[in-house]
Amino acid sequence: MFQRLIPVVAALVLAAAVASAQDAVYRPHNQYPVLDEMTEAFKAGQAARDSLRRVVDDRYAAEAEAKADAEQDLRVDWSQVSAPEGPDDFDQLWHNPPVPQFYTGTCWAFSSVSFMESETHRIADVDVELSKLWVVYWEYVEKARRYLQEYGHSPVDEGGESDGTLIIYSRYGAVPQSAYPGVLSADGRHDHRELIAELKGYLEWVLDSGNIDIERNLAAVRGILDARLGPVPETFRYDGETYDPRTFLHDVLKLDPADYVSCVSRMNAPFGTRVMLDVHDNWRRTDQYLNLSLDDFMATIDKAVDMGYSMAIGGDNSEPGMDGMVDKAIIPEWDIPTASINQASREMRIENRTTTDDHGVHLVGRTTVDRVNWYLIKDSNRSSRLGQFKGYYMWRADYIKLKMLSFTVHKDVLGDLLD
Repeated sequence: MFQRLIPVVAALVLAAAVASAQDAVYRPHNQYPVLDEMTEAFKAGQAARDSLRRVVDDRYAAEAEAKADAEQDLRVDWSQVSAPEGPDDFDQLWHNPPVPQFYTGTCWAFSSVSFMESETHRIADVDVELSKLWVVYWEYVEKARRYLQEYGHSPVDEGGESDGTLIIYSRYGAVPQSAYPGVLSADGRHDHRELIAELKGYLEWVLDSGNIDIERNLAAVRGILDARLGPVPETFRYDGETYDPRTFLHDVLKLDPADYVSCVSRMNAPFGTRVMLDVHDNWRRTDQYLNLSLDDFMATIDKAVDMGYSMAIGGDNSEPGMDGMVDKAIIPEWDIPTASINQASREMRIENRTTTDDHGVHLVGRTTVDRVNWYLIKDSNRSSRLGQFKGYYMWRADYIKLKMLSFTVHKDVLGDLLD
């Protein structure tokens, strides 16, 4: 009987053991004291190594800061230069007082709109400050349009050319500064760093998404511009009357954008032909620049001043001979002798990119010192506010001859050169 119960008891014991083995329990993580000791030793060693590296990094940083503090710019010894004393020494063409562009790359708009103000005075005998940011607003819309049309192969940056203002005026009209200041900050100072970052970010996202619905995306671009610059007006009051931008352009300003011609002086195309200004800021790839010989280029500038016409002019402003502290710019003899400045030396600097398309200004006067021409330049750039005459430079003729790439002027000045 007992022997018969043994298998039953064994089965019950086995079943209990199996049931117990199937239960789950928690227990503390396994500990590896030797490895933990090695980890702590490694951390201590790494901290010591990091400390040594910080000492070296700090030394190099201090040396770099000291070097930067000690750096100097190579400049002209102005005590050896016969130059005008200031703007009052010039025969000036009418222009509004200079205004700064602050933290923007929109010199092209400030200079070309200033030029249009002078033209309005000359043609219509109307003295008005025109909105620079009106042009900037619509130029961003057009840049975005071309960016989408070209699937990202057309730049959306702050720069542009003076003919951009004429193109915007042709399409959208013009407005006075009072109708569109284009700045929402309490201090009234322009700062487009966040604006351009937001525009680029949005357009890159559109391109990546593949949703190239141009009109819908331009509406979004305008939303960004409205938030950053303020919405542009459809109508406005000026001198007691209501205008829209197109009627203001034609009836008050009496400007015809088709009356203006942009000129360059290059050796890579025949003189007298229309060419492209092949620079980044010519984002439209405009190929209607009149190519003049250097002699005609300089003679046209003087002819314009003689006729009482100002001009927008653009080129390179990053030269040792340009000095905002004294409001002057020349080409020093230790750079290139004045007698050696000619079509070829100018072309070489364009070709090797030591002359670049940096900046746009407004030429508003001329004088002569020791039988050498100097030109009064109205400038919106920060460097023009370093010296005594805020917003002005005085450029000697050699600076324009060697370093200026283009100018825009009324067609009447060009005369037979247009034939």
